[in-house]
Amino acid sequence: MSRAYLEPEEVVKLEQTAEYLRDKLLVRLLFHLGCRVSEALGLQVKDVDFKQSIVTIQHLKTRIRLSCPECGARLGKQHKYCPVCGIKVEQVVFQAKEQHRYRKLPVDGETLSLLKEYLRQGGAATKQSESMIFNLCRHRAWQIVRDLAIKARLPKLVIADSGKSHNVSPHRLRDAFAVHAVKFNDSGDGLRLLQEHLGHQNITTTMKYRKVSGEEQKEWYQSLWKGEKKDGEV
Repeated sequence: MSRAYLEPEEVVKLEQTAEYLRDKLLVRLLFHLGCRVSEALGLQVKDVDFKQSIVTIQHLKTRIRLSCPECGARLGKQHKYCPVCGIKVEQVVFQAKEQHRYRKLPVDGETLSLLKEYLRQGGAATKQSESMIFNLCRHRAWQIVRDLAIKARLPKLVIADSGKSHNVSPHRLRDAFAVHAVKFNDSGDGLRLLQEHLGHQNITTTMKYRKVSGEEQKEWYQSLWKGEKKDGEV
């Protein structure tokens, strides 16, 4: 039977399949933080507060569209002058960078212990004078998760919107975290906390996980033909 998400025990199997500590940590952070792959790859050592058990991650999807206020030409993050009309655009770029937001996520002790061991073994990499937890590009991270899933013999997952099956990917681990959280607590408060944790601006984005994980409609439909009534129904 095809499914749209991984169960927690399958993610554990994915972790256990990892031969390298780096790959195990990548899988664990993606699942236990429920973060985007770009957020995981952007983590710096200074972002981890081991005493408070908190990880601070940059809450921003990597695709930012900048444009010149004069001619509308596309701008890069490093542009000082518009490549088309030549006006100074440093302030525009600076303001866009200032829109970056951050969120602080709690992290469990086992994950922190794994991270400590990884850093103790010299896993962190220096990039542009910053100490990065991972020295991986997005494509390589995707390959690592896909190959581990194949090695662990995990099934392909069906994307609900398209109906197409896909290999397990980093984002499917974020999905697995969200569905796991909804199954644990799908109350209004639970969904609000999940929305904040995932960094969703709109609650409707978070609600899709309730739809994916829920069995309520199936149970309701089946009860129609059994003549069953739940407590309190008239």
